[in-house]
Amino acid sequence: MKNSSKLLALLGLGALAFWRYKKATPEEKQKVNDLLNNAKDNLTKYGNDLKSKAEELKDKAEEKFNDLKSQAETKMDEAKEAVEEKVENAPQA
Repeated sequence: MKNSSKLLALLGLGALAFWRYKKATPEEKQKVNDLLNNAKDNLTKYGNDLKSKAEELKDKAEEKFNDLKSQAETKMDEAKEAVEEKVENAPQA
């Protein structure tokens, strides 16, 4: 299907939904509104859960990075001290 015919079909579907909503009884309208509000609430909850999980993973990654960084700095300092010690203890020519 071409984009124009897809757009036209979507527009027709929207018009049909609007017409059905306008012709619906107040009970049916309330049912549709409740369904939409429930879907909105579920999406908001899912978005908040996803955001908190992402923050949690970011914090874990930062913690792991800082841990590995400090380990690398410690090893580098130890290696530097070992080299300096060997240089000091090396026989002078």
